[in-house]
Amino acid sequence: MRLLLRRARSTCSGDRTWWSGRASLRNGPSVASDGGTHRWMRGRARDQCSLPVFTAERSLEPLPGQWACRDHLEAAGHVCLLKDAFDLESSSETAQLIKAENLEAALALHLYRGGRLLQGHGIPFGIIFGGTDLNEDVNQREKNEVMGKVLEEARFAVAFTESMKETAQTQWPHARGKIYVQSQGVVTVPNAAFNWNTFLHRSGINQNADNLHIFLLVCGLRQVKDPLYLVDAFSEWHQEEPNVYMVIVGPEVDPVFTREVKAKVKGAAGVRLLGEMPQEDLHAALKNCFAVVNSSVSEGMSAAILEAMDLEVPVLARNIPGNAAVVKHEVTGLLFSDPQEFVQLAKRLVHDPALEKEIVANGREYVRRCHSWQAERDTYQNLVQNLEGSIRE
Repeated sequence: MRLLLRRARSTCSGDRTWWSGRASLRNGPSVASDGGTHRWMRGRARDQCSLPVFTAERSLEPLPGQWACRDHLEAAGHVCLLKDAFDLESSSETAQLIKAENLEAALALHLYRGGRLLQGHGIPFGIIFGGTDLNEDVNQREKNEVMGKVLEEARFAVAFTESMKETAQTQWPHARGKIYVQSQGVVTVPNAAFNWNTFLHRSGINQNADNLHIFLLVCGLRQVKDPLYLVDAFSEWHQEEPNVYMVIVGPEVDPVFTREVKAKVKGAAGVRLLGEMPQEDLHAALKNCFAVVNSSVSEGMSAAILEAMDLEVPVLARNIPGNAAVVKHEVTGLLFSDPQEFVQLAKRLVHDPALEKEIVANGREYVRRCHSWQAERDTYQNLVQNLEGSIRE
């Protein structure tokens, strides 16, 4: 089956759309949803299919489900086309793409940015909620109405957490029977050849690595990720303890905001800024750092947090619903509500090895228990087979 994967331009909780073609499958496992059980089909595709994926961003920063879903679907024999939603300016351009690529189905990450482009084209499609669609766009009446109409046409929608599902069902009760929960699967692949000292040198940190505590904040440079939230407080702490540094790593998503970030960081002691990195290098950097930080205003489900847990690295995250869904305070990580609390908790983590050890062990166990890559693969392959059944009908 030929699938279009469409995404919206964003980061970490990115937005995409995939399209899919025809495949032949066997009966598979059941997946529970809203007072009932849906029987999925799974197996090896006999015929190659093509699935467009529409997304909401251009950057290579890890987004929930972005590359994983494509890998899952291609493993089932589908042909996937990953497409940035911002590359298509009108419904007619979407229609032209569908015709030119002979697309049969689609999957969009982000209900508003990706999903709205799929309406009315006569191909079945599914939706993966991104984060800002449910946390921000839902509060704007016009966008809310558009998203409700997209859900009317969508064959299914996937939420990363029960909380996201409940939010969607409250806003659009008519979609209750088609919203499923599938947490992100986690697989980390640190580059064995990665040189931590070289990374520090690139960051402008020229101290002995053994004496440093490096906090990594992984995010695209855009306002919703709020990378400047902790800069002043961290800089003050660095002046007290010169061996602590915060390094912000990620692509320049918003050019105007990026200039603001660069100007602020340039004058902030103990804070550094690096551009995006290849995924394997980023995983290696996460593995070498002291702790991973998330300061976002809004999150669907942070891939960086889950990857840090998988790599046995402590997590300090801003106390917002998306983060609190995966970080249990003082169990799998630490949650802070303001910059001052962040510094207090970070200091505690630095000086309390027993707390660090406990959090790391709990976080690793949580990810392995609740964020299975294989379970994620099974779910998306089964859901797309649902789209395929729609094509046959």
